[in-house]
Amino acid sequence: MIELVDFSKKYRKSDSPVVQNINLKAESGMVTALLGLNGQGKTTIIKAVCGIHYASSGKVYVSSANEKFDLSENPDPAKKHLGYMPETATLPENLTVKEFLHFARKIYAPDSGESGAVQSVIKACELEDVQDKKIKALSKGFRQRVNLAQALVHSPENIILDEPVNGLDPAQIIQFRKIIKKIAEDKTVLLSTHLMQEVSALCDRLYILNGSTIAFSGTKSELLEKTHRNTLEEAFLALTEKQTEEASL
Repeated sequence: MIELVDFSKKYRKSDSPVVQNINLKAESGMVTALLGLNGQGKTTIIKAVCGIHYASSGKVYVSSANEKFDLSENPDPAKKHLGYMPETATLPENLTVKEFLHFARKIYAPDSGESGAVQSVIKACELEDVQDKKIKALSKGFRQRVNLAQALVHSPENIILDEPVNGLDPAQIIQFRKIIKKIAEDKTVLLSTHLMQEVSALCDRLYILNGSTIAFSGTKSELLEKTHRNTLEEAFLALTEKQTEEASL
């Protein structure tokens, strides 16, 4: 589980908070979406969950099956229970897929041994046909699967996906959705996106950021009911209308 409690973040004491009083919970067995226009704080929240920076106030928790970690106190023990797929990954072009994943596992979980973990994640991300190819020879779709595989290779219970299908063609997107749904059966998946099609296809619970705070939390049907709109796109725009207008000026 991933949980933020009254989380606020400002980068300098004199600044206004980038996000403030954020309460969010992503649970195992489902995909939770974090939505918002550019500049509304999605990246700030993702970095806090990954232990890249700390809360100015409030708490960020990550849970495994038996432990709960406070990232504001000491992020290091929590990191082995987190897998992060960045929107844009810098992958080692001259390594094969298999070589890179063995390397990534040693970095993330140096004391855990292999025990078939690399082959397991290669299968889960459907990389069998390219596992011995160098990364520089891969298509965009396969590179994204490698990016996902490195987030999974140490078997974390909590997965953070940042815009995972950006730049993929429709066939690749469908394949990627299938993989994400399978992962979410027994893991916590927090997905940051601005694509409502992905929310519709994948997500069970939504958190929408607007004006540095949570403007909505709930299910897709609850969002439509609250905004009195017929589509998720219309509902999202209704909640973020002021910010959308300001961004177009």
